[in-house]
Amino acid sequence: MKAFFKPKSKTPAELVRQARDLLLFADRAAAPHIKDAKRDQKMKDLNKVIGELKNILYGDSDSKPVVETCAQLAIEFFREDNFRLLITCLPKLNFETRKQATQIVTNLQGQKLQSRLIACEYMERNLALVDILIAGYENNDLALHYGAMLRECIRHQSVAKYILDSQHMKKFFEYIQLPNFDVASDAAGTFKELLTRHKSTVADFLSKNDDWFFADYNSKLLVSTNYITRRQALKLLSDILLERSNSAVMIRYVSSMDNLRIHMNLLRESSKSIQIETFHVFKLFAANQNKPTDIINILVANRTKLLRLIADINNDKAADDEKFNYDKSQVIREISALNSINDDG
Repeated sequence: MKAFFKPKSKTPAELVRQARDLLLFADRAAAPHIKDAKRDQKMKDLNKVIGELKNILYGDSDSKPVVETCAQLAIEFFREDNFRLLITCLPKLNFETRKQATQIVTNLQGQKLQSRLIACEYMERNLALVDILIAGYENNDLALHYGAMLRECIRHQSVAKYILDSQHMKKFFEYIQLPNFDVASDAAGTFKELLTRHKSTVADFLSKNDDWFFADYNSKLLVSTNYITRRQALKLLSDILLERSNSAVMIRYVSSMDNLRIHMNLLRESSKSIQIETFHVFKLFAANQNKPTDIINILVANRTKLLRLIADINNDKAADDEKFNYDKSQVIREISALNSINDDG
């Protein structure tokens, strides 16, 4: 008989409206006139409806997500300021519900209607919400949740540009070196996403900010005492400089004697992985066909040591071995052929 009286499923609009009412309650739940019993029941209701929203987007054991229903839920969710409510109320949710709320937000950022990201216009009108998400890195309990949301928001070019053009970029150099390994790794993942996802926006940012950006990058990341930080920073730097849209920035970077010195020192590290990642940047200095005089002279002055260091670097990855050995031979040939230049010549 129970099957005949199974309650009718709520529509996306009804679920979002119920979630909004409960989030509004949670936002003011600390008010002294609200009794504990009422507060507890409302929070239980909120946990339940967040679970229902998550099941619509991801499906459950009985059903798979329906594209049209998911899109409708996204439209209803971003129609009002529900995203702001959800992220500001996140600290008041229990751990499991925080995880579900994070899954909801990350999913909704990618929902499309006729190939258009539904969340895009909302994010463009509410860029200040990004400030809340970034500040989450300063709270270990919220950092991974806000970080996951933030990376999905960065799929919108307007959000990425907002962060790149803000003072937040300087903060990431600190977040990447936080003592909590999980939080630091999450921040590094977001930092990489910012600097690789929207290529034209990144190229514009670097062309205008390369002086301070690479000064901080070198002094805070490449010479960090943390091995993982150094290795990840070298790999990302290589990706940035080898990106075709960043070619002008790359030429400026490899024309700097200070930058060259840093990478010459990194080639001397005992870690094979650091040596290999460094080589992928160092080879750009050697390949530059318009080397400044001071770059040529420092390469010539240190030629014997450099050739020995480069010859001793070996890549254990068989799939990359042929390309790596070719690059090594090219670098060795370039450096061997250099002649020192007098400034008055």
